[in-house]
Amino acid sequence: MLLKVNLPQPIRIGPLAVPGNAFLAPMSGVSDLPFRRLCARFGASLVVSEMVAGEAVASGSQEAVLRASGEGLDCHIVQLTGREEGAMAFGVKVAEAAGADVIDINMGCPSRRVTQGYSGSALMRDLDHALRLIDATVAAASVPVTLKMRLGWDENAMNAPELAKRAQDAGIRMVTVHGRTRRQFFKGQANWNAIQTVKDAVSIPVVANGDLTAPEMAAEMLHQSGADAVMIGRGAYGKPWIIGQTAALLATRWPRRSRRSCWRAIARSCARTLRHDPDPLRNGARRPDRQKTSGLVSGRASFRGSGLRPAETGDVGNRPGHCIGNRAAHL
Repeated sequence: MLLKVNLPQPIRIGPLAVPGNAFLAPMSGVSDLPFRRLCARFGASLVVSEMVAGEAVASGSQEAVLRASGEGLDCHIVQLTGREEGAMAFGVKVAEAAGADVIDINMGCPSRRVTQGYSGSALMRDLDHALRLIDATVAAASVPVTLKMRLGWDENAMNAPELAKRAQDAGIRMVTVHGRTRRQFFKGQANWNAIQTVKDAVSIPVVANGDLTAPEMAAEMLHQSGADAVMIGRGAYGKPWIIGQTAALLATRWPRRSRRSCWRAIARSCARTLRHDPDPLRNGARRPDRQKTSGLVSGRASFRGSGLRPAETGDVGNRPGHCIGNRAAHL
């Protein structure tokens, strides 16, 4: 039995209206431009770029600039991370030059490489410094700014509600919460109920993230968290259609696309991946790169049982994936 949840329609990120409630999470080595395009083609309401380091952009890194690209997306969201106010402000300008409709700030990445540089979820240990970065980013941006975080650094410092409230007061337009602490990394089970404390603390939209691996789980996630939308990360490995399925199911409809048209879309995406980054295995393949590419093959079994019904080739129906606001109106 599917749990019915009344959802506010549409979610708004500042002036932008998003006609859907299921988003692709930012994932290093996974949510590159071709993969984001593919997920959007399958109906994802929003897709977020790989994490882009403000300091890397400021130093002239071409890979960082490549990560910020968003050609072909109706709504382009760039996620920035960093520890210095000036670098974050510079990253905003680069992202906006690349056509960003929304800037997202990363304060949730648990990677040791990131947290040892006092970025990502390490910022949840120093909320005053986190707010200085938020202030600098919001001041530099001409587009809405959002924030992604965890529940806290560990079980003794579950300060996500405080950070969310202070971020809202500083001009943040939406917050996403992964239902684990940094210390948990991806171990154990995401605590969807704990996200409710963030929802209770703010009036801006809240997005729940963590352990959503099937569309049928989304209603329960929203029920437990009180959130306005869901974000899918690792659950999309090898299943780029799962986000569109989830958005459609929450809107009480089901996407109709033929299997042949879906696999044609995936084949085109693989070709675009190589055009986007001709050497994806540089310096050795990152683990997410391997999981994404191998998953598109192993995902055939899950696609066969996905419930997608035959339809006219190329039929995508009234798919989500468009921002309606100052810069885009495609519905």
